Amino acid sequence: MTAATAADLKAAQSTAPDPLRDFGFLLRDLARLNTLNFERHAAAAGSTLTLSQCRVLTYLQRNEGISKARLAELTGTDPMTLGRLLARMTADGLVDQRIDATDRRAHRLYLKPDRALPLLDEIWRSADKCRAEALVGLEPAERTQLMTLLRRVQENLDTLMPGEADRGTPAAKRG
Repeated sequence: MTAATAADLKAAQSTAPDPLRDFGFLLRDLARLNTLNFERHAAAAGSTLTLSQCRVLTYLQRNEGISKARLAELTGTDPMTLGRLLARMTADGLVDQRIDATDRRAHRLYLKPDRALPLLDEIWRSADKCRAEALVGLEPAERTQLMTLLRRVQENLDTLMPGEADRGTPAAKRG
């Protein structure tokens, strides 16, 4: 190794790594840990729902009338897997699949309130506990700032990939 190369290597090693390099890893790890904590709370509450069913119900609550394809995108679920899950949830009386008035090949998805809303209350109670635990030690202003900053990052990424972020907007506007 030449003297210049050795010096360059030593300088590169002594330079502190950019903490922003951990951004994606941190977000992914936070999501993983939050999911595990949610599953722990849901199990303690006696929930019989799977995490996938919880995702479907919460996304449908915020996007009633959404298409199966869009729900698959938002939940990160393979369309075939989602189809089987929706068939089961429809049979369980949680979801209603209606033929799209403008495209008879497509189905729009709706909650069946009598069965789904009590389960959603249970889901949100578990989610509230998880959030409270995750944000321990943060002042109300810090919590607000955290959410504001995360939404700005989401908007930045949504600008790069329009329509990929879920903001809970009505399905009629999103597909």
